[in-house]
Amino acid sequence: MRSRRLVPVLGLALLAGCPGGDRTAGVIEGAARSAETQRARAEAQATAAGQLAARSERPEAAGSRDGRGDGVGAGKAILFGDLHVHTTWSFDAFLYSLPLLAGEGAHPPADACDFARHCAGLDFFALTDHAENLTPAHWAAEKESVRQCNARAGDAADPDLVAFTGFEWTQVGLTPETHYGHKNVIYRGTAEDELPARPIGSVEGEGGLVSGFEELAPMRWLDPLGWREYADFLWLLDALAETPPCPTGVDTRELPADCREAAPTPDLLFEKLRQGGHEPLVIPHGTAWGTYTPPGTSIDKHLTRRMHDPERQTLVEIMSGHGNSEPYRAWREYTVDASGARVCPAPTPDYLPCCWRAGEIMRERCGDLPETECEARVAEAMRLALEANVSIPRVFPDTRAEDWLDCGQCRDCFKPSFGLRPRESVQYAMALSAPGEAGPDGGPLRFRFGFLASSDNHKARPGTGYKQYARRQMTDATGVRSSWYERLARPSSDADPRVPQAVEIRPGLTHRDTERVASFFYTGGLVALHSAGRSRDAIWDALARREVYGTSGPRILLWFDLLNGPGGAAPMGSELVFGDVPRFEVRAMGSLEQQPGCPRESVDALAPERLEKLCRGECYHPGDRRLAVEAIEVVRIRPRLAPDEEIGSLIEDPWRRFECDSGAAGCVVRFEDPEYPASGRDVLYYVRAIQEPTPAVNGAQLRVRLDDRGRAVATDPCYGDYRTDFDDDCLAPVRERAWSSPIFLDRPPPAVPTPEPPVREGEIGPG
Repeated sequence: MRSRRLVPVLGLALLAGCPGGDRTAGVIEGAARSAETQRARAEAQATAAGQLAARSERPEAAGSRDGRGDGVGAGKAILFGDLHVHTTWSFDAFLYSLPLLAGEGAHPPADACDFARHCAGLDFFALTDHAENLTPAHWAAEKESVRQCNARAGDAADPDLVAFTGFEWTQVGLTPETHYGHKNVIYRGTAEDELPARPIGSVEGEGGLVSGFEELAPMRWLDPLGWREYADFLWLLDALAETPPCPTGVDTRELPADCREAAPTPDLLFEKLRQGGHEPLVIPHGTAWGTYTPPGTSIDKHLTRRMHDPERQTLVEIMSGHGNSEPYRAWREYTVDASGARVCPAPTPDYLPCCWRAGEIMRERCGDLPETECEARVAEAMRLALEANVSIPRVFPDTRAEDWLDCGQCRDCFKPSFGLRPRESVQYAMALSAPGEAGPDGGPLRFRFGFLASSDNHKARPGTGYKQYARRQMTDATGVRSSWYERLARPSSDADPRVPQAVEIRPGLTHRDTERVASFFYTGGLVALHSAGRSRDAIWDALARREVYGTSGPRILLWFDLLNGPGGAAPMGSELVFGDVPRFEVRAMGSLEQQPGCPRESVDALAPERLEKLCRGECYHPGDRRLAVEAIEVVRIRPRLAPDEEIGSLIEDPWRRFECDSGAAGCVVRFEDPEYPASGRDVLYYVRAIQEPTPAVNGAQLRVRLDDRGRAVATDPCYGDYRTDFDDDCLAPVRERAWSSPIFLDRPPPAVPTPEPPVREGEIGPG
């Protein structure tokens, strides 16, 4: 009997002696897609473009597959990609792979190449692991994995897939004044002399980690069967902690290769990038996410020549698998009174502040408390919620997601970001200007972003939006795998449920509203670009000139042109000095419906077990029928002239809406703006192509139930953990869409009258 009791003890002792180790970059298995596959896709797109061109009465709009022609779009094809992808070498991605979260295990860089090529059927992608989490060895191996992926792509002038190297600069501030958010840094070349020696993170000091992850170390004792996974996780933590920080104040070119480089603010990041001399693209993303962004944060502080580099930072990610950052809304998380104190606003028909909901929860718990005491605790709960940053549920540690209803959420937004921060949205950013800061053109500094989308996938799966399936694998929705595990892993609390608690504000990403956010993870968006070819240089040039757009996942075809520009027609992303009535044309074609399963080429390219592991039985597999485009919406934004102008009045969304022919796959609309010449303002225009409803993962987010007065009374969250069946994709109908990059029109400078010549003595002046 005694020996039986010793078995588990000895087993745990043996496990404790098993050290963790490094994860490899993996092995790329799939060969390049065939020329026949590439040709079939190009022909399907050319056919769609030709159909739209015939309806536009502009034959040149169809472009030319052989590169001839001189109209807008001539010689250009639309390519699709994903410029925001993480592997297990990102620390949060490693966390999602662990057994306690029902993870699948490692997702190394090689997986991204095979998935992009044979599951998602992309034209290009970039690896962007968190710089803070990349050891020197992992950075070197990641660069090499990208090279190996490109080596399989065939002719460099016409490859089937182009892989780019990059990293994510991941900054999280604890206050609105110190939060700058996240940016992807993408490099054009892949040779060693075309890439930096080190990625640049945001965290300085010893260790350099996004803190909080070390608290997970005890989890291995709760799940000894997955001991090796946890041991490898802790090995990575130790390896990062042992990488010494680089000296500060030293030119990046003079630093040792094996140190951890950091730039805690955007100005220092841009300075290091200038020193490096590689001219990367810098792409902000997740600007409006409330998951980690402190309430009240505003993007205004970025709009200085110190904090914004208009030469490198020319694109913004409008949508990802973490939600849509496009829309501006007038509501606020809190207001500020004359003394500078935060005040909780009352609910409106379209917004329930979380500080208000904290007060309601307290009132529901008052029970037999005297009324005065109850109201005092309600006020205290609201005050503590206002001070809790992104951890408001911890004001009442025993609450669950349902208790908070849909507080803090945008009720009328398409695939909204969790806890949308309206003054961090893309629309808000585009309406700003800084008259005291000179832009590259000599006028006031503005954000002149082109728009794109990507996935932000943390499982080495670029371009997951091709089908709506496998929520737990194709999105970042995750959670503990069983109620038993949760009982052991969930922090215990002795707090009185009728006493609201002060929340300790800590750095890092582990103290978020992790239960409700799982309902706001989507399969992710795509970058689309109008490219003169399939080569790396052609793709990069399209990104550089902002001839790009984003989609929420489907491969919607979209063209947006100014027809009467000074030099002729000009595409999306153009920036022009223009004084006449602008005339525009939009052409859009719905995405191809997907067939079930995977095409034969994908089945032949990968071993059955690898195909199943990566693609989960479904690949990009287009049929012949296209979904209908229901409408085209035009957004007009007139950037601010004075700091006291109300931003909401400058964003007209939609300014115009055009209904497309019912059931038609394609749509062509033309419009003009007769108000522009006399407005005296610069204006930007962009368009959305809106597709017919189709089911989408987490399409209804929290699945809110409203009463007859429009108030939220209940939710049915789509949990990432065991409380929602792992096979439930939480599908609900949505209207997928594509966002064009803006066309920027700047008013001509006022004409300077020609001075009359001076009258010399003895002469008679004019008149």
